Order: sequence, then C-alpha cells, then structure tokens
Amino acid sequence: MRVSKAKSEKGEGHKEIEKEEQGSERKAKSTENQQKDIKPEEPVLRRSDSISKPRQKGIDPWDLVLRRCSSSSHLKMLKNTVSNQSTSKEDIIIPKRIHRGPTDILRALASTVGRDYTASHYKYHDDPYLIPSSNISKRTFALSKESGRKAAQWIRQEHSKLFQHRHADPPIEAFYPRPVYDENSEVTEDTLKKVIGEVAVSDAITVYQLLEKKGEVVSESTKQSFLELLCYYNGDDALPEDLIEERWFRQGTRARERQRKTWKDNGVAETVFRSIEPSTSAAYCALLQGMTRHYQVDRAWQLFEEMNHKGIPLTTEAYNSLIRVTSYLREGVEQRWRLVEELLGAMAKQGLQPNVGTLNSALETVSTMGLQRQAKTYALRTLAEFRKLGVEPSLASYYFLLNTFCKERGPTSSILVDIMSQINGRSFTIQDPKDTFFFVTAMDLCRNHLHDKDLAWSVDALLHTGNNYDLIGDSYKESIYYRNLFALLCSTEPFEVFMEFYNKMVPNIYIPEPGIMEEVLRAVDLNGAMDQFPRIWSDMVIFDHTDRENLVTDILAGMVRNQPPSEDLTAKFAKVAWDIWTKLEAQDQERYRQLRCTGPILGDVMILCLRAGDFPKASMVLRKLDKEQHKVLGVPKLAALQLFLETCIANKDVTNAIWCMQYCTDAGFPEAGQLAQLLKDGVELTDSQVTELANIVGSEVMLEKETASIAAL
Repeated sequence: MRVSKAKSEKGEGHKEIEKEEQGSERKAKSTENQQKDIKPEEPVLRRSDSISKPRQKGIDPWDLVLRRCSSSSHLKMLKNTVSNQSTSKEDIIIPKRIHRGPTDILRALASTVGRDYTASHYKYHDDPYLIPSSNISKRTFALSKESGRKAAQWIRQEHSKLFQHRHADPPIEAFYPRPVYDENSEVTEDTLKKVIGEVAVSDAITVYQLLEKKGEVVSESTKQSFLELLCYYNGDDALPEDLIEERWFRQGTRARERQRKTWKDNGVAETVFRSIEPSTSAAYCALLQGMTRHYQVDRAWQLFEEMNHKGIPLTTEAYNSLIRVTSYLREGVEQRWRLVEELLGAMAKQGLQPNVGTLNSALETVSTMGLQRQAKTYALRTLAEFRKLGVEPSLASYYFLLNTFCKERGPTSSILVDIMSQINGRSFTIQDPKDTFFFVTAMDLCRNHLHDKDLAWSVDALLHTGNNYDLIGDSYKESIYYRNLFALLCSTEPFEVFMEFYNKMVPNIYIPEPGIMEEVLRAVDLNGAMDQFPRIWSDMVIFDHTDRENLVTDILAGMVRNQPPSEDLTAKFAKVAWDIWTKLEAQDQERYRQLRCTGPILGDVMILCLRAGDFPKASMVLRKLDKEQHKVLGVPKLAALQLFLETCIANKDVTNAIWCMQYCTDAGFPEAGQLAQLLKDGVELTDSQVTELANIVGSEVMLEKETASIAAL
C-alpha cells in the first residue's frame, strides 16, 4: 500500500510538471506573436537545448530563464518527495515491546540521585530522637518492625472470617487470608498448581496428599513442578519474600548451617519421585540436585550411577551440582580433580554446553584442596579453558580464586591486583549465591594479606559502581567489609583523610565495632589530635560502647597524656571524665555487662578534674578510692595522688592532704615518705599535724627525710 501510494504521488507530480510546461509553451507562443515584428531573428530555445547554444527564433530569453527555473524547482520538489518517502519508509520501524516492571520508573528516578550519607536508611524513622544509633538498636528496631508485620499476618490468618471483605478491584491477594486446606477442602489439580506457584510448600504437600486420597489423577508436568519445589526447599516452607529484614540479618547463620547434611531421607520428595511413571530425566535430575543441595552426597552419587546404568541423560545443572560436592566424594587432591575431569568429559560426550555454574562448581572444588601447588594450576587451567568456551567468570569465580591463592598460612599472592585490573569499573548482576562473598573477602585480603590501601580504595570504588552494592550480601558481611576497610585506612592513611572518611560513613552507613573504636582512639592519641577526644566519646555514648573497659581506659589515658593548651578543651576533658564517673555510680548492679571500677580509671578522672580546677569532684573520687578499696580493682597512678597533694598544698588544705597521705600508705605506695616530706615542706604544719603525719608514714621515715635534707644543705 505504501508503494502504490508513492507511485500515485509520483504520477501526480509528473502531471503537475506537464501542465506547467504546457502553460509555458502557450505563453511562449503568445510572446512570439506579439514580438514577431520587433525581433524576428531571435532564436528559440527548447528545454533540451543548452544555454550556450545560439538563440533560436520566436522566444524571449527571460521566458527561457523562467521555464528553466520552473522545471528545476518541480524536479527538486519531486526529488524531495521521493527522498522523504524513502526516509519515512526507513524510520517507520515498530520496535519490539520492552517489558516494564511496576517499579522501573522508580528505579530510573533513583538512578539520578546518589547516596545521601547524611540520612539514615529509609526503614528508620526520620527523626533524630528515634533513629537507632547502635548496631544492636538497629537490628532490634528492624526486626521488631518486621515482627509487628508478622503478628498482624498471624491475627489475619487466625481470624480469617473477619477479613473476607473484598473492596479492591482487581483484588490484592496479599491482603487477604490464605486459604486453609484440610480433609474437607475441595481441591483440584489447579489448586495444586496455584500453591506451587505461590511457593507454599506445606500447602502444596497437603493438597497433593488430599488429591492422592481422593484418587484424583495428577498430570506428570504438575508432579514434576511439585518435585522441583520439594527438592529445592527440602519440604520446608520458604521464608516469605516480604520479610526483607529477617533475610538481611539471618544470612550469616544460614550459610554455616548448610555445611551439614539436611536432606530428609524417604520424605515426600522421594515419594513423589517414585510416583512419576515412567521415570524421566527431569525427575532424576531434580532429585539429584536436591540431594546435592542439602548434602546427601552418597545417595546422590548412587542416583548418578543409576542414571548412567539406565542411559538417562543429565542436564548441565545436574552435572554442576555433582562437581560442586566432589570434595565430599573423594579424599585426595588428585582423586578429586580426576573426578572433576571425568564429569566434565561426560558433559562433553553428551554434548552439553558448560555455563558459569559449571565454572564456579569446578573452582569451588579446587578451592577446598588446601595448600597444594596443584590447586593453583588447576584453577588457572580451568579459568583459561572456560574463557575459550566463551564463559565469562562471575564474582563467585573470582572469590574461589582468592580462596585458592590467598591462604592464611600460605605465601603472599597478588592475584587480587590482577583481578581488579580486569573488572574495575564494571557493573555485575547476581549469577551465583557465592557472588556476595567477593567484596568482603577482597577487603579482608587488602587489610590482612596485602596491607594495600590503594587496592582497598579500588575495591570500594567497584562496590559503589552501578548496582554492585546489591552484592554486598547481608548485614554481617557488610559489617565485616567496613570493619576491614576502617582498620586499614586508620593505620595507613593520614589522620585527616581518615577522619574525613569517618565523618562521611559514620553513623548512617556504618557503626564501628569496639575493636575499630580502639584503633581510632590509638590514632587520635598517636597524632596528637586532642580536639577529637570529645567527639569520639560522644560517638561511644551513641554507639553504646561506654561499658567497654578497654575503650574507657584508652580514652581517659589519651586525654591525660595530651594536656590541652586551652581552658575550653580542658573543661571538655573534665566533662568527659565526669560523665564516666557518673556512669560508674549509676550503673545497674544487675546488668550483665558492667563497667568495672578500677584504680587507673578513677586516677585519670582525678587528674582531669584537677586540671580543670574542680577540686571537690576530685575529692569525691579519692573518697571512693579510700572507702571502697575492697571494690576498686587496682590502685591509681602515683601522678594522680601527687597532683591531688600538690593542689592541697596550693590551697593550704592540710586535712585533705593528710587524708591523701593515709590512702597512699594504705595502698602500699613506697613513695609515701617522699610525699609526706613534700607536704611538710610545702605547708606549715602544727605539732599535732606533724605527729599525725609521722604516725601515718612512720617516725623513722620522717627522720630519714629530715637527715637527708640537712645533708643536702
């Protein structure tokens, strides 16, 4: 139709040109008749003649120009029309439909906005008084919120009769109670298909058993789908997808639990498998993959041998699952690798194309071979062969390479540098469950294996490229990742650079653990950044680290060693010290974790209070040291008692000075005699005070000090 239309338009264009030419010829004839007597010898030019030809009779040269311009303009119009038609024919291409999800627009909008490091996660209340500020409170808040959602779902399910109103059109099934299946339920094969699609494992088992009791025939395809569901989840209900926080906070424990056999022998899955007649390759492969997934490796190998005996072909995924558990089937390194080669050879004979799952399964087996030189050779050979086949490694592949080359007790390997040179700047998608282990392992190697801050920055840049942060894993892996990054930067970067990064990430992205806070306190003390001590103490209070004895001891010792030049900072130090004293006095005795009251802590509190000129508070601390010697662990530093005594001498406070001398003697300080002589020389004492002082330190000590003073003169 488009071609015929173009032809009709082209024909109409030719007709218009012919009409214009006929009009021009009639006009030329009339002009010739009018000017025949004036210019009889002018030549006539036809359209086919050239301008350079001699003039012919009977036509005006201006008419010639008019005719030529008219003809060229129409030709140009015709060319433009044809070109437009050809262009339009090329442009009118209906593209293939692109499937759009319900959140694609939101994702596009979110991609235009970067991460706001000054704001907390959206799951927390946007209020400074309600935002959790410690790792425990964050976990408690998120799981409590999700627990409330689960409680609401339980109430809806237990009292389902009260929630049967359906006003939404179309109805939102997630808002309604789930149907309860029992012996009185009317179920069909469609019901079984529905619960299988909803991944309701327990409901699917109930419906299948009801169908079996009623003698209903279930199609082989439905049985196959049911078998795959049972094998994947081992007959247990899956964690609902909407419980995001529970998934986020439980992944670390689940990974450790899966390293043991959890397959349910002679369970529903095997019953369904035996009911499929005749046994198909898909059924065998589903059961085989389920057994290897849940580490029933011995029976899985028996099933594999049975398939070979019956000539039943395996799928690529079934071979991958067998390769992954090779380390459980063979003991020695050579035997394991030989079995991997046999399985890969069987795949080649069957004409199966390996994929990234095959590569990861082989590399995972190699990574379990320990400190063997062959393991590195096998890993590199495997990676090279799969690249020849066009199989690109995933992050899990690189994770297994790191485990193979970078052992805790092995030699230092720089393979991470080579890996980063290949994947730097790329955006990855999840292809293997172990993809989430790459970033945390890479950062651990940067800190403990290579001690390379530049490589750590490169790994962190890759993590924040595209959507790679989705592959951080879970809360446990995220915490370990930033723990290693902070510890490495704290010990290698200039203090100003580290504090800039600290201010950016803390507390909304990462809350340092007590070990990292200890590293930060050491860096502050080492660099003499005494103005950061109040800030660090404030963070310790927010992060709930004030019950850590080592942190409290470190921050007090750091403030004592770095005497500030300004009175304002001295007052801040004293306030921090008094906050610690207040916490010691007010802590609950029944609390599991308590801050122990030690002599060094109280001594540092005394020093900081005395430097700020707060003598009454220092006296309260000394009174506690004296009255509760049986509760206080250890004794304060001599410098604290000496500073207290010097302050008493400066204030002419003999009573508190003698009291301090009494404590020094009771605590067993050998320097008590020197302090007594300092008091006697600094303040004019009465005879009764001298006698009291002599009774405290001993008259012979006082006599020795006086003799030494006379000899010195």
